[in-house]
Amino acid sequence: MTRRLAQLLIGLFLYGLGIALIVRGEIGVAPWDVLTQGISGRTDLGFGLVTILISGVVLLIWIPLRQKPGVGTILNALLVGPAADVGLWLIPTGLDLWVRILLFAAGLLVLAIATGLYIGAHFGPGPRDGLMTGLHKRTGWRIWIVRTGIEVTVLSIGWVLGGDVGIGTVLFAVLVGPLCHWTIPFFAITLPRADDTRLEETLEGSVPPSDPSIDSPAN
Repeated sequence: MTRRLAQLLIGLFLYGLGIALIVRGEIGVAPWDVLTQGISGRTDLGFGLVTILISGVVLLIWIPLRQKPGVGTILNALLVGPAADVGLWLIPTGLDLWVRILLFAAGLLVLAIATGLYIGAHFGPGPRDGLMTGLHKRTGWRIWIVRTGIEVTVLSIGWVLGGDVGIGTVLFAVLVGPLCHWTIPFFAITLPRADDTRLEETLEGSVPPSDPSIDSPAN
């Protein structure tokens, strides 16, 4: 349990750091972060606070979808935003393009590792992952259709609000799935059979939205 909890917390901190690296790359961010940037820019609320608020709204949507959050779900909602703020505070803006490209690449890799760590700890999916799988269960639509619909919606709203859409957004969508497809099993902790059975329902949907394996089911 101690190892799992430590892996969860490290994974969530690194997830926030990965987001910060991608944001400071300034070549485009992930769809949900486009929304976060858009709202942050329109309200003058900090990036991390908006991340928490969006997670809270998403968790409210879990209620009619009858999704059950785990410890990891709640900690994800509370910790990723502040971790991203730490990274944004440490990394300056307005860097040369080649540096920003390196930051983006590093952020993508860190985020994939972080995803493997927090999902592999088996404490429940992230709020956005649970929204995807919850809608899939309630509507019967294929999971990739639900995922695409959610991401196109939040991306469009974020873009209208002024979020950073660019080549990095496309690269994120294309690359994060294959990277997470490797990191999730690499960092997965093997649970005793009884624990694995008990957690099965909670963990359903822990695969990140961009993982190609979800087309055939954390964050």
